[in-house]
Amino acid sequence: MNRIAMTAVLLATLLAGCKQASSDGMGPAQKAGKAVDEAGAKVQGAVADQVVKADAAAERAREKAKEAALEASRNLDRTTAKVGEKVEQAGEKMQQAAR
Repeated sequence: MNRIAMTAVLLATLLAGCKQASSDGMGPAQKAGKAVDEAGAKVQGAVADQVVKADAAAERAREKAKEAALEASRNLDRTTAKVGEKVEQAGEKMQQAAR
C-alpha cells in the first residue's frame, strides 16, 4: 500500500508539472523548447555574422597578398636591372684592363 501511495504522489507531481501554469498557454516543456530554439537562433545568427567577417578578412588578405607579390616582382625587376648594369660595368673594366 505504501508503494502505491508513493507512486500516486509521484504521478500527481509529474502531472502537476505538465499543466499549463502561465497565461500565455505554454507549459514548462514548451517554454524550455522555446528557450532552446531562441538560443539556437541567436547562436546561428552570431556564427553567420562571424563567417561573413571571416570571409571579408580572407578577401582583404588575398588582396594584400596579391599587392605584395606584385611589389616583390617590381623590386626583383629593378634589382635584376641594377645587377645587369653592374655586370656590364665590370665587364667593361675588365676589357679596359686587358688592353
